[in-house]
Amino acid sequence: MVGAGPIGLAIAWRCAARGLRVVVHDPAPGSGASAVAAGMLSPVAEAYFGERQLTGLLLASAARWPAFADELTEASGVELGYRTEGTLLVGLTADDLAEARRLWAYQQGLGLPVTPLRPTELRDREPALAPRVRGGALASTDHQVDPRLLVPALRTAAQRAGAVLAPQAVRSLSDVDARVTVVAAGCGAAALTGLPVRPVKGQILRLRAPGGAAPGFRHVIRGYADGEQVYLVPRADGEVVLGATVEERSDTTVTAGAVLRLLRAGVDLLPELAEYDLVETVAGLRPGTPDNAPILGPLPARPDVLAATGHHRHGIVLTPITADLIADLVTTGVADPLLTPFHPGRFAAAGPDPTNAAGRLAGPGAADVGAPDRTTEEDLWS
Repeated sequence: MVGAGPIGLAIAWRCAARGLRVVVHDPAPGSGASAVAAGMLSPVAEAYFGERQLTGLLLASAARWPAFADELTEASGVELGYRTEGTLLVGLTADDLAEARRLWAYQQGLGLPVTPLRPTELRDREPALAPRVRGGALASTDHQVDPRLLVPALRTAAQRAGAVLAPQAVRSLSDVDARVTVVAAGCGAAALTGLPVRPVKGQILRLRAPGGAAPGFRHVIRGYADGEQVYLVPRADGEVVLGATVEERSDTTVTAGAVLRLLRAGVDLLPELAEYDLVETVAGLRPGTPDNAPILGPLPARPDVLAATGHHRHGIVLTPITADLIADLVTTGVADPLLTPFHPGRFAAAGPDPTNAAGRLAGPGAADVGAPDRTTEEDLWS
């Protein structure tokens, strides 16, 4: 196993719990995209035009989250900050609301639970919303979790199940001696596998309510504010996560312009944020793909190597289903049909199907996952 972010650790936990020998290589577990992520579990709010197959996967994974959270808390003893108040979708101006309604209509056309709300109904739910907000909707099944609690929980659960964490990094697949190698290295998967995974920069802010109080709102709020799209995620301990930019860049520099845009939009939607403490500004790199969907399954030329990468904005919500599908594939050698739209071969001009005619994983058996042979010093993270 290469990569100890949420995806890699969840797969390691599932595989180790099934009695497989698992070694996870990562010099800095949890230091990648998950350290910056807000933790929204939003298959409805993030259902976008032209991404029906991805939306189906998001919905299937979100449905697994309640049981997954309970099981992980029991296995690790760590509370995950899992909250179910739902998500409010709002538009500040008439133009913002028109743009938002276009997307909501598409989501409703898919049969997703998006309930329109008038301004008074929005403020009945969240009185702290700005009076200027023109309208919105409720996605009641879109929840949240705290990724900074999730990663330690997964690490503990994986280790208790018998997985070994190796601090050495992996520069080449030849550095790993295993019957099956799972690459869950985020943006680092590109160098290891040749897959089209690119870094997509995101800048995010963390604020804290004054005086140790809880934030003055309960729902996750996703809004359009004078054309700027932002989200605000309240935590029980008083933290508010405000994000995030989406930039086709590979640096992790925090810029004054991004901070200004995010704060302006956030305060426009929730004026009380102007009195909050600004405690962190940070940037990270999401692993993006050409079609914005994850890459899951065996490499066409290396069926003993399984990719679990390219989750872009959706790594946290897709953690349970990715772990289950990849662990099933490792254990049985049979690819679940849910994997078909996301197989690595879809980006090749005439890429071979990663499974044989019977839908089975070709190549060596699946007794070991990511067992080490040699280690290197290159820093890859997931």
